[in-house]
Amino acid sequence: MVTKNVYIWQKLNRVYKMTRSELIDKNKTLFWYTPESKKQDISDSLLIETIFNEGTLDDCRQLISTLGGKQVAKVFFSAKGRQKENYYPEIYHFFSLVLKKYA
Repeated sequence: MVTKNVYIWQKLNRVYKMTRSELIDKNKTLFWYTPESKKQDISDSLLIETIFNEGTLDDCRQLISTLGGKQVAKVFFSAKGRQKENYYPEIYHFFSLVLKKYA
């Protein structure tokens, strides 16, 4: 069972490694409300929230690969109150299960 879990987590991370700025540029349409000059300054919490809520599963895999599973889990689980409610309920449930198991 442990081998299977490790394999799945490695599969999640087996994506082209890109920088944070490349990830933001690739998904810039998700940040349509942010001025071009401010896009590179967005916080990790906004980046994770937006990509988890609006991005594809491949975008989410890329995010985890770029920021690292532990960092994504730390930011994701630190969301409290209104920040936590910004995630769609299905998205929060899915990624809480995934990140608890593999991060």
